[in-house]
Amino acid sequence: MEEKHELFHSIHQLSRNLTKRVNAALEPYEIYSSQWSVLFVLKEKGSMTQKDLCHYLAIEAPPMTRTIQKLQKLGLIEQTEGEDRRKKYIGLTEKAITSYPVWEQAVMDVNNQIISGLSEHDQKELRVIVTEWLKKL
Repeated sequence: MEEKHELFHSIHQLSRNLTKRVNAALEPYEIYSSQWSVLFVLKEKGSMTQKDLCHYLAIEAPPMTRTIQKLQKLGLIEQTEGEDRRKKYIGLTEKAITSYPVWEQAVMDVNNQIISGLSEHDQKELRVIVTEWLKKL
């Protein structure tokens, strides 16, 4: 029982540490890891509804609303109506698409620093474990 508690505590600490490092890397661009997550998903998946973003990122609606409002204020996302006028889709603006490679490089630099201590084999194993775990959640 104690080992499981320590495992989950370590994972939580890892998550907080990763977020802190990504925040530091993105600070010069005045965006944070929570905003980067939204920008990344929109770049990879295309326009989505706020509900779909919440579901995909496992974020409750109120913090997602704040993140979206901030990104709109920064001119990085825009909302458009879908075929069903009740649905609004969120997508990246041209400004975000232009700036995205710079942010991505900053995040990749941090990721590479963090993972540099793991062998290629360990990185692959970790990726498999995390992917399988996420599927089960």
